[in-house]
Amino acid sequence: MGNKKKWLALPLSAALAVTAAGCGADKESASGTDNGSAPVKIVFLTPGDTAAKAIQPGDRIIAEINKRLGIDLEVKVVPESGFEKINVAMATGDLPDIVTINYPSASLSQWIAEGMLVPLNQYLPQLPTIKAKLEKDLAWTAVNGNYYGYPFIETERTNTTLTYRADWLETLGLKPPQTLDELYQAMKAITQNDPDKNGKADTYGLTANKSTGFNTSFNFILYAYGLPHGDWVTDSSGKVVPIFEHPAFKQGVEYIRKLWNEKLIDPEFLLNDTQQREQKFYQGKVGFMPAPLFRHVNRLESSLQKVNPQGKLGYMQSPAGPDGKRGMISTPKNGLFTAVTKQAKNPEKAAKFIEFMLSKEGRDLLQLGLEGVHYTKQGDTITYNEEERTKDGFSPSGWSHPLAWGSVVWPLTVNYLPQTEPQADRAKQSVEVASKGIVPNLVNVTTPEEVEMGGVLGELFNQYYLEMITGKREVDAGIAELSKKWRDQGGAKVLDAVNKAYQAQKK
Repeated sequence: MGNKKKWLALPLSAALAVTAAGCGADKESASGTDNGSAPVKIVFLTPGDTAAKAIQPGDRIIAEINKRLGIDLEVKVVPESGFEKINVAMATGDLPDIVTINYPSASLSQWIAEGMLVPLNQYLPQLPTIKAKLEKDLAWTAVNGNYYGYPFIETERTNTTLTYRADWLETLGLKPPQTLDELYQAMKAITQNDPDKNGKADTYGLTANKSTGFNTSFNFILYAYGLPHGDWVTDSSGKVVPIFEHPAFKQGVEYIRKLWNEKLIDPEFLLNDTQQREQKFYQGKVGFMPAPLFRHVNRLESSLQKVNPQGKLGYMQSPAGPDGKRGMISTPKNGLFTAVTKQAKNPEKAAKFIEFMLSKEGRDLLQLGLEGVHYTKQGDTITYNEEERTKDGFSPSGWSHPLAWGSVVWPLTVNYLPQTEPQADRAKQSVEVASKGIVPNLVNVTTPEEVEMGGVLGELFNQYYLEMITGKREVDAGIAELSKKWRDQGGAKVLDAVNKAYQAQKK
């Protein structure tokens, strides 16, 4: 997945089937066996990475996968995040062999309960990469001891950090702020001291995206005040309660409210999507913004410099609070889930395909292609043959095959950048900086009750949170009222389930 391109809307009916025979592989090689038996048909239904090109007939990477695994692979791609289309396809009863769905989700829970997915436990000795990942970080995803697929949840790395206009701080004679107090002073200087020297009072200290439930763009402020976990906290009796009942939440809201009252925050942040947030950064409207970096380092700085050639992108650890605590983002509990269905003609072969997608052998093939065809290597230096790569749907500038991302891995997961990537060193450094800000969760699992009630409770939280920030509600009274309404509208049911999960986790 290279630089962002237009999202491609690929309807399920238009997904392309690519078989070994269609790719011109000889029968003996395609079978993957010594006796020339027919390869096993594998249908893979996935949202994939729809920023990538479509897989075309004759794709040599698909042919190579078929040859190595003894399968006949057909990839059906729905639009990225098009999980409703996958639900519809599964509901018809004409199941694929392998499917990728969002995790956690009511659909996935239903499929497991109805026996539509095959446990991978018996195949794990033959799936060393999957086995190692499950046992290291993801054992909690088992259901009654069974692993019903590979949960793709990035727990070790993040690319979300606090970015800033480094050129503005230089102009104002400021260093990157290391504490909340210094952040306040820096935002005040950006707002009041004309950092772009255009003679206008048209800059703000900070912008962000609109909030989604507990996961707000300003959580780094709550963590600085000592919020210990990203999902839940415990009260004085040791029971699990929502994060807004921790003292750090009140302190954080009061800090953000001060920024709002002094007009240091972009007043339109409540409406921002990612593109709008970035545009304000490029156009010289804001000095700080939480943002994902890694491969976006060069894209963000290049876009900034198209508007202002002197513009510089900076990134930093989130600032520390009064007691030296800091954090940026909680460890995810959600992601994707790739599983083998009960309709698989050969569940073992299907499981081995998922293993291949995760293994070093598979990653090398999907990222680089075939040596001597898609790339050449001299020592550690890789030369990409863009003409041949284009024929097989590889993204330009050394980026990867359409099958590389979006079902079991993203570039960040494997810290992958092609050797052509500008500012690759800064990109990888940004991940090191960002990953220092990962905050642990209190409870590993997401309960079915959270999935069921998450939308309603998240909207209620956002309403009160934003009204407290913007001065439409008093903080103490707002938290008290939120606590009651949140429980009345389903939170009590959720807390009962989460407390049981927490107690089970402690055993």
